[in-house]
Amino acid sequence: MTGPGLSRFGPEEEAEVLSVLRERELSRYRFDDHDGVAPLSKVARFEQEFRTLTGARHCLGMNSCTSALFAGLLAAGVGPGDEVIVPGYTFIAPIAAVVHTGAEPVLAEIDESLLLDPADVAVKITARTKAVIAVHMLGAPCDLDALGAVTREHGLLLVEDCAQAGGGTYHGRHLGTFGRFGAFSLNVFKTFTAGDGGVLLTGDDDLYETAFALHDHGAAPLRMGVTDGPPLFGLNLRMHELTGAVALAQVRKLPDILRTLRANRDKLADAIGDLPGVTRRPLHDPDGDCATVLAYTFASAATAGEVATRLGTITLNQSGKHHYANMPQLRPDLPDLPELPVPRASETPRTERAVLHRSYPPGSLPRTDDLLSRSIVLSVGVVDSYLGSGVGIDVNADDDAIEAAARLFKTTVEDATKAAL
Repeated sequence: MTGPGLSRFGPEEEAEVLSVLRERELSRYRFDDHDGVAPLSKVARFEQEFRTLTGARHCLGMNSCTSALFAGLLAAGVGPGDEVIVPGYTFIAPIAAVVHTGAEPVLAEIDESLLLDPADVAVKITARTKAVIAVHMLGAPCDLDALGAVTREHGLLLVEDCAQAGGGTYHGRHLGTFGRFGAFSLNVFKTFTAGDGGVLLTGDDDLYETAFALHDHGAAPLRMGVTDGPPLFGLNLRMHELTGAVALAQVRKLPDILRTLRANRDKLADAIGDLPGVTRRPLHDPDGDCATVLAYTFASAATAGEVATRLGTITLNQSGKHHYANMPQLRPDLPDLPELPVPRASETPRTERAVLHRSYPPGSLPRTDDLLSRSIVLSVGVVDSYLGSGVGIDVNADDDAIEAAARLFKTTVEDATKAAL
């Protein structure tokens, strides 16, 4: 199971890592220098190149996407008493980040794109709503025009979780640059990887400075003194220099990786063609899609389940910690859950089971449940059975492999459809 970036590892990553080891500089900081030489570190070079690629004003390398979400939300002022709207189909990380700020996640439905439904977001807004997190699931951009209109109308923060969509765009502009900040993942299943790691992008000077302080013990950017604002008790969420070395080599490959993924997506989709009772998921910007998967929604859950079984994969409602119904953390009503300490911003942590006032048992988001139960994804570059993309092709697939994957899917759908008659 791999992602596109890991599949393209080569001498470039090795050379960057070896240079770190030979220089014996494992931190992004150069402590034996007195003139702020940090921009020469691998981490700082990665930040510079990713900032240039995306057109962002600020880029901050971190130890995970979850940390980027957490620090960004805190820096944006999200905290106790606030509500943050998130989709019911997402990895658990953005929900967890909201909880650890002391705010409450409020789940909203997805639509046929399998992404956050702007209409349901509007319905879920209350006087306590502070932000909306647009999660660009399965490599595709959310409807940022509609979500932007909703958040502007209500004076809310728009945040982008780009963990699964590194390098993706929306109408020619890079994801992560539309909201107050964007967060990215560098784990092994992503478009570009360093094993683990994360990135925060923002165009907001104050948010960048505060997020930097939160990620590095209250320090100002590049540790050039303390922050100008109120002193902060920051954490250590920094990116390691070896991580930065791999990420630097990978970000240089990202445009070519995405070109290959998009070309292979189109070949696979064309080879599959139209199938009765099956709809390919609509994309808000096909050109900006990272093309890591092809997603198909069936007319019935029974047919989708039969196809998934025959292929040796799963429907998306079964995908681990991506469907809210599989997250026991969202069930404060469940008996026998231990009480856990939940850190809160600006408060002494106190022992309680949840900041959640709502429970989200299966059936809480019927449209999301229905769509996920009828949907299957084929890998184009992210080969991950946990996500539901354990079958299909990888980024290095040739034309013969693409044709074979298309034939297998078509035949399986046809056979399952006949069996259901």
